[in-house]
Amino acid sequence: MDDPDRFPRSRDVGAWLGLTPRRWQSGKTDIVGRITKAGDARVRVMLFEAAASILGRVRVMSPLKAWGLRIAKRTCMKKAIVAVSRKLATILLAMWKSGTAFWAKNNPPASAKDFAAA
Repeated sequence: MDDPDRFPRSRDVGAWLGLTPRRWQSGKTDIVGRITKAGDARVRVMLFEAAASILGRVRVMSPLKAWGLRIAKRTCMKKAIVAVSRKLATILLAMWKSGTAFWAKNNPPASAKDFAAA
């Protein structure tokens, strides 16, 4: 992505990266398949790896991780990783547009000393 203003809504970036389910419809048939894999494959791989590490390796519980684990409990871990990577792309684009930082906890650090401790 070269320009964050390309997307009027941040949630459109997931479809642009190919993180949406592929659909095949014909008459009465409606099959929802795997992701479409459109867009840049390297960005999709990096988002997938980041989402997998958020759900598996990161010990700090964040609202994003809790949301992904609820999806994993309901369906499977791979679908949850794709969902978290799509949401992560949305969050990253919104952060880029607004110029803010993401904090796993609700309260950002007040000082540099608190930042080093986090």
